[in-house]
Amino acid sequence: MTDAEMIDSPDAGRQLARLRAIMHRLRAPGGCPWDAEQTHESIVPNLIEEAYETVDTIQRGDHEHLKEELGDLLLQVVFHSELAEEAGRFNLDDVARGISEKLVRRHPHVFASSGVSTTDGVLEQWEAIKRAEKGDEEKPYLHGVGKGLPALLRAAKLQKKAAKVGFDWPDEAGVLAKIHEELLELETAMAAQDEASVSEEMGDLFFSMVNLARFRNIDPEVLMASANAKFESRFGEMERTLRSGGVSLDAATPEQMDTAWETAKRNLRS
Repeated sequence: MTDAEMIDSPDAGRQLARLRAIMHRLRAPGGCPWDAEQTHESIVPNLIEEAYETVDTIQRGDHEHLKEELGDLLLQVVFHSELAEEAGRFNLDDVARGISEKLVRRHPHVFASSGVSTTDGVLEQWEAIKRAEKGDEEKPYLHGVGKGLPALLRAAKLQKKAAKVGFDWPDEAGVLAKIHEELLELETAMAAQDEASVSEEMGDLFFSMVNLARFRNIDPEVLMASANAKFESRFGEMERTLRSGGVSLDAATPEQMDTAWETAKRNLRS
């Protein structure tokens, strides 16, 4: 089947091939000028944005739009694969083959004779196979963990990996004590007006807070997303409260904002 025929294909079983043909046509001579100009580097922001928008629909339970966002994310995979194929490096089939073979290799309890039967055992086996594949046995234990992740997510991943070899607090009390310790050190640095130490201690405090989230089995990015949403909602309500009193946001005094903020909190609780 030609690309033109594939693009118009209604066959449900050929939709991935159809998407691939559409991407090829967009990049081909006479296609879309914008698509034709793009590189791996230029569309990195798109990849990140689509990943976060997909996560947002999941966190909001918006199943209606999840399908659309997954499609947008899939397009990024197809786009990068098309760019790589044009350069003669690999194609979409190679990407699919690679992940398929990896899944089979890393699930010997399903596809081979491994006797692992628990979730913890599966995770330990996965990490052992992964380290062997990457030749990481002689490298530092945390080598390469979470490279490219947002800082909060990487902090949680580093802590989780360290905990697997026993480097962890025995309970939440130790984590809370560490948070209090880091807060005290931050206050001391601030009192001394030692800006370098302030930045360092603030980072240590964030890292300790991520540790507490990990102990609570809460994703720190989810926590921040919820906090951001709450702040945005309250700020918007504060703005509406001020406006209803005839005060614009840019003209409001700090005292008026404080009063409107407390009103907004009460309104949003009711």
